[in-house]
Amino acid sequence: MKERLYIGMMVFGLFFGAGNLIFPIQIGQEAGANVLLANMGFLVTGIGLPFLGIVAFGTSDSESLMDLGNRVGPRYAKILTTILYLIIGPLFALPRLATTSFEVGFAPFVKSDYQIISLLAFTLIFFSVVWFFSRKPSRILDYIGKFLTPLFLILLAIILLFAFLKPMGSITHASIQGGYQNHAFLTGFTAGYNTLDALAALAFGTIIVDSMKSLGIKQPKYIALELSKAGMIGIVIMGVLYTLLSLTGTMSLGEFSVNANGGITLAQISHYYLGNFGSFLLAIIVLIACVKTAIGLSTAFAKTFDLLYPKVNYVTFVVIALTSSFIISNFGLTRLIAISIPVLMFIYPLAMTLILMSLGAHIFDRRPVIYRTVTLFTLVASSIDCINALPKTFIQRYPILMNILSFADHYLPLFRLGLSWVPFACLGLLVGLIISHYQLKKDA
Repeated sequence: MKERLYIGMMVFGLFFGAGNLIFPIQIGQEAGANVLLANMGFLVTGIGLPFLGIVAFGTSDSESLMDLGNRVGPRYAKILTTILYLIIGPLFALPRLATTSFEVGFAPFVKSDYQIISLLAFTLIFFSVVWFFSRKPSRILDYIGKFLTPLFLILLAIILLFAFLKPMGSITHASIQGGYQNHAFLTGFTAGYNTLDALAALAFGTIIVDSMKSLGIKQPKYIALELSKAGMIGIVIMGVLYTLLSLTGTMSLGEFSVNANGGITLAQISHYYLGNFGSFLLAIIVLIACVKTAIGLSTAFAKTFDLLYPKVNYVTFVVIALTSSFIISNFGLTRLIAISIPVLMFIYPLAMTLILMSLGAHIFDRRPVIYRTVTLFTLVASSIDCINALPKTFIQRYPILMNILSFADHYLPLFRLGLSWVPFACLGLLVGLIISHYQLKKDA
């Protein structure tokens, strides 16, 4: 039981970085009186899909994303694995962790004239610390599950306790922004993409399975069972915190206006209740959140790339990931979030369909044709959603992109909500089942 709790805490610690702190806060501010409905949508992609991703490894006897992706095809598996790990590694998630921890926790203490140089120095120290802990991946259960996660939860509870004992404002009368006015659930659903946790579930699967094995759990059926139990512990903690944070964001509207990102709001909330001590406390909370997740991401990235590209060793990949992240992290938090959205709109549907197909593989006997048709149809829709998420000024330069979006707007179901991949994936499943039926009939 104790070991399961440690792994559950590790699961939570791996997933819950600074982005998981700031996005629920932002949803709460923008959703206003519709916060509960928006939060439900956010929980589907924020905790539901990551949990299914963890379970998918156990039920499918897979130990890596390559194992899952191979059912579509070896080449697709390698391409998807490479892209996904670059996204949750040096291109987006890792740099965002460093930038978030600076902007939320430390920027308030730095004069505006020294922000750029301070960010540079901070990110250098941040990634140096991550490098130190990432050198020995076998210790990750101790670093994250036993030490950093419990400390993080205790400190965060202090701020949340103040927020609910002395609320800033009412939830029921809070103003509602943008898409949350008419489509609160679906807007929250797509906002959950920003956590990267469905992608992280596929990325962290290797680490979690290895941790199970290090505790002596070797047989696939027991690994699947313990993955589900430990995953549930981590996911439930995440869901509770997401809900509390989103409600805190909505209540903050009683004192503060809607900000550019939830990090700014969280800093305001901490200072409002506890003054300079609150700002210092938040800095420690965010730093712990970011460091523990960064250790997990850099470890997962390097271990996977070491397997995919064996000519380069593990430690070298850690250095490459952290050096690249150091450079990219100095672009700023708001800019990083904006840049990541088109990529997430492309990769998330592919990750979600792979998870769902892996969970339901026994229904269609893991027939490759079904994996391929679902993936192909989803790829078409996610590519269009990716184009739609590009900056408008960029789209307007290319008439072909404008024509594609005009067609999609008129003829693709759920396109305006960023969910056109859902009917496309269902259509791909239907086509795959039909082809599979005729193949089986022909072979008989």
